Amino acid sequence: MSVEHPGLFWFTATLAAYVVSRIVHHYTKSFLTSPLLLTCVLCLALTVGLHASYREYMRGGQWLLLLLGPATVAFALPIYEHRALLRRYWPTLVLGVGFGCALAFGGTWLLSGLLDLPRDVRLSVLPRSFTTPFAMAFAKDVGGAPDLAAVCVIATGILGASLGGMLLKVLPLRCALARGAMLGMGAHGAGVARAREIGDEEGAVAGLVMILAGVTCALLGPAVALFES
Repeated sequence: MSVEHPGLFWFTATLAAYVVSRIVHHYTKSFLTSPLLLTCVLCLALTVGLHASYREYMRGGQWLLLLLGPATVAFALPIYEHRALLRRYWPTLVLGVGFGCALAFGGTWLLSGLLDLPRDVRLSVLPRSFTTPFAMAFAKDVGGAPDLAAVCVIATGILGASLGGMLLKVLPLRCALARGAMLGMGAHGAGVARAREIGDEEGAVAGLVMILAGVTCALLGPAVALFES
């Protein structure tokens, strides 16, 4: 027989899982122990062990969900600090973001069609290359499932940040602009965190690219909803 737990329990449990994940990742430095991934695994194991439903978990999880917006806005600080660099290369960044968004949407749309995914699943997966607040809003506006969109975003971010780090060792990307833009477009929030580990300029560029891509995603939402209706 399952016992329902209050929202404060799930809120505290999620924070504890994240702290544990950060400690583990600090010593292992593996993408398998990334806090984004390990925290989800620990929370999932806890909900399964306690026979709790997703609705019960979100009684506390929704408090953290509300912080996604302010967390995204906080990326404005490193962008402001390196505004001279961004002002100098803004045409290149805008062009790169436009191409990256087209590639992300187009590739996901094509793969979803080849896999014959249901309409609601396809619309939920579509914004996977954009940071969570924008992706969830997009999915909600076009008739998808915001929660599923968030899961796809997390998976994309973890893989993108991990593979992006490997690609930087192979590709001849020597300037901060190229390295930051690749991680910001390919792995959004997780990519920004990875870029900040490389350098402040990379982190600033990655944050700007992530935000520009998110805004583009939000602007494309109504057009996609009209096309799918």
